[in-house]
Amino acid sequence: MKFKLSVLGLGAALFASTGSAGPISIEDLAKYPAISGPSMSMEGDIIVATVHNPRSNGEDTAIASWDISGPIDPSKPLVPVAITPGNDRMKLVSASALKGGMIQVVGRQAWTGVTVGCLEGKTTGAERTFLNKFYMTDKTLKEFDEMFARGSTKRVNAAVEQCERLQAATSSITQTLPLDDDHIVITRGGADGSRVLRYNIKTDTEELLFRPGGEWRTVGLDPRTSEQRVAQRIEADGSGDYDIEYQLWNPASGKLELATGLSSKASTRFSVNIEGIDDATGKYYVVTDKFADFAEVYLYDMRSQSFDAEPLFKVEGFSVGGVILSSRREDFNSLVGFAIEGPTGRERYYVNPEVRGIYEGLDAAFSDVEVSILDYNEDFSRVLFSTWSSANPPVYYVLADRSKVALLGASRPWLDSTALRKTEFIKYAARDGLEIPAFLTLPKDWKKEDGPLPAIVLPHGGPWSRDTSGWDATGWTQFLATRGYAVLQPQYRGSQGFGRKLWLAGDAEWGQKMQDDKDDGAAWLVAQGYAAPDRLAIFGYSYGGFAAMAATVRENGPFQCAIAGAGVSNLARLGNNWSDSRLQRAIQGKTVTGMDPAANTSKANIPILVYHGDRDVRVPLFHGKDFYEAVRKKVPAKFVQISDMPHSLPWWPTHHRQSLSAIESFLKTDCGPGGL
Repeated sequence: MKFKLSVLGLGAALFASTGSAGPISIEDLAKYPAISGPSMSMEGDIIVATVHNPRSNGEDTAIASWDISGPIDPSKPLVPVAITPGNDRMKLVSASALKGGMIQVVGRQAWTGVTVGCLEGKTTGAERTFLNKFYMTDKTLKEFDEMFARGSTKRVNAAVEQCERLQAATSSITQTLPLDDDHIVITRGGADGSRVLRYNIKTDTEELLFRPGGEWRTVGLDPRTSEQRVAQRIEADGSGDYDIEYQLWNPASGKLELATGLSSKASTRFSVNIEGIDDATGKYYVVTDKFADFAEVYLYDMRSQSFDAEPLFKVEGFSVGGVILSSRREDFNSLVGFAIEGPTGRERYYVNPEVRGIYEGLDAAFSDVEVSILDYNEDFSRVLFSTWSSANPPVYYVLADRSKVALLGASRPWLDSTALRKTEFIKYAARDGLEIPAFLTLPKDWKKEDGPLPAIVLPHGGPWSRDTSGWDATGWTQFLATRGYAVLQPQYRGSQGFGRKLWLAGDAEWGQKMQDDKDDGAAWLVAQGYAAPDRLAIFGYSYGGFAAMAATVRENGPFQCAIAGAGVSNLARLGNNWSDSRLQRAIQGKTVTGMDPAANTSKANIPILVYHGDRDVRVPLFHGKDFYEAVRKKVPAKFVQISDMPHSLPWWPTHHRQSLSAIESFLKTDCGPGGL
């Protein structure tokens, strides 16, 4: 499909800035984005998003709504019809436009109390954490009705009631039911187990669909009817391993039946994701790496209990991340395209000709950045999309009537994107020959003729996670690059998204071969002329913080200093509290072993900065504090405890301000003789 876009100079809005070239200021990264997480209703008449409170100078959040049902003038940015801020206790962190004019808003507040084992964190004593609250409202954003607050009608004692209240904070929307104007499906926790309910968004009433539990756990629902379509069972086999089995709805029998071809041992750690069913054939879309190093899409037939001979879709050198199915009434559940776990982490391949045509038109109009289609309505008269890159924070637009593009808002319009250099996707060889993918971010105008740079190896958290070449939500890569550092993000063994071989190679190699990959990345930087051999540092958060601590006690390492944010320092204590998942504790938890920094603090040999939030329940504060206390008399060490900071984003501006200031100062003055 070909069409002409009326963009009217919006390309300038991509790069417009009130700042100046040079290092990104801490203040510019610390304040909340001007807009984030926009969502459009199924009808295409309402958009809602988190914004920064215009009266707070980016220090607080608000929720904004836009009415886009009428004519749209592409020469003017869209203007919200309502903005509602949070308050001193409650930060508004996300919003979703649903259907029928209804909007869900999520608030987050600091909370201290006894979790009675009903939330992540300690099971005894008081825990400092955060709770979510869920509200339903409309585009006026005037009245907020709390969702998921009923809990069980069964009252046993005060602890049970406390658990009900706490687990409401972990509730979620399971299925939006696009063909049902009034209902969604929600999963809500409770003292007597979680419940899956059909929730009426207009009347605030609900009905119980089923209680997960027992031998089989429901993991897939029919998007039309909310009936159970996929169930999973994990059962000990008596040898220390587990059998993972699936039941799928068999169209021939009208029942859930064992899908024998999907079964596997937990120790193999095959990825098996059932994404939906093809209405024409009755076969299931299954994304799996059972047959190749990278995940592919296969069709699975319950009648023959077999996969098709060839994958439906695959990508050379990258995994398929999912299947995109239509939620429009006209072609409901038809195949729209595939998600690809490419370098940017957000790539889409569209097979639907209308969606593909829209994407290609937008991609041509915004050729200097990436384009993501976020939402669209039934007739494609309203399309919400974003543009972004590693050097361009997201900007959000509405494509109206397939021809007019109107600006919704830029997430960080105060940043000068022209002063930033795009991240490169590269690969280097580890010392044992394993190919390590990585991302390299350099100062804007640096050339190799200018001579080697100070450099920072920045491993991601997880470790079963990955980086991308998209905009870094933490801001760390460009924060460092604009200060003259080369930044390498190694996708070390143990990383996900780059094939089973790389992922499984990290098993039981914490601080060992996984650490070699970071050291080898530093060596690659030097060999390629990017970095000076005596000006190398390592900085990481969460598992990346572990890697920084491991580097501190590793003898003959390449780094002049280390920075550990919320790092795991004690593998023994981590293993005892690895996960709420029985499977993860039994199978994957066994791989969390190797060189334990806590047991090797006597070998500390480089300066280290440790910073840690005091509301971190994922990696409790003792990990950072204990490691600091053990090494501070052996090497120059600093410890920064950040008040009210949780483990994961979103962080408050004060959290960013404290951590970024500490990082900047430490690198400049305390990273080896004379700083980095």
